[in-house]
Amino acid sequence: MNKNKFFELKAEICKALGHPLRIEIIDLLKNHEMGFSDILNKTGGLKSNLSQHLSILTKIGILKMRREGKCNHYSISSQKTLQIYNAIHELLIEDIKKQSNLLKATN
Repeated sequence: MNKNKFFELKAEICKALGHPLRIEIIDLLKNHEMGFSDILNKTGGLKSNLSQHLSILTKIGILKMRREGKCNHYSISSQKTLQIYNAIHELLIEDIKKQSNLLKATN
């Protein structure tokens, strides 16, 4: 695989993480598996919209799906996903703290 193709694949993963609802889904699933209807109830979105987002996350390999009867259940496919999620969370908290300190320093 050439270097450019590898970068393209990395960018696809970043794009998959680049939507607030998808991040919310990862947050909901970080500790346990959930069924489609439970995720829908927690996010309060539209069925078709949620289905598209879950499909993207599953296709890229961030989530895995298990079918039980007519119900689809989703979970995080790898601990690496949670490491990425946690790193993003920590970066955001650090940035908020820096901004807060700058704001305090100007007062």
